[in-house]
Amino acid sequence: MEKSKVFESEYRFCLLLWEYEPIKSTELVKLCEERLGWKKATTYTVIRRLSDRGIVKSENAVVTSVVSKSDVQAAEIDELVEKTFEGSIPAFIAAFTKRKKLSEKEVSELRQMLDSYGEE
Repeated sequence: MEKSKVFESEYRFCLLLWEYEPIKSTELVKLCEERLGWKKATTYTVIRRLSDRGIVKSENAVVTSVVSKSDVQAAEIDELVEKTFEGSIPAFIAAFTKRKKLSEKEVSELRQMLDSYGEE
């Protein structure tokens, strides 16, 4: 399994962590109970699993991320494009734009990204 791969419930946990890190594990337990409806044991299980996979670390009862939000998102997109669109970015974009109308600003931003990519 790829280092940056997290599952949906783990991702919701990571969103909290990225927002509040570094955070004491006891405070994180309270946040997860309030926001995710998790029991204490569930939070500690997720911390352990993500620590074992190198996504977060817990030292002296303080939890921090090892992997950034953008790395996790990139891994998720890579998997989606590979699995669903046989690795084709143009097929992914075509499917996406058939469902969602892009604003002029979004189209302009995409053009700028593509232009800068071509210059590299």
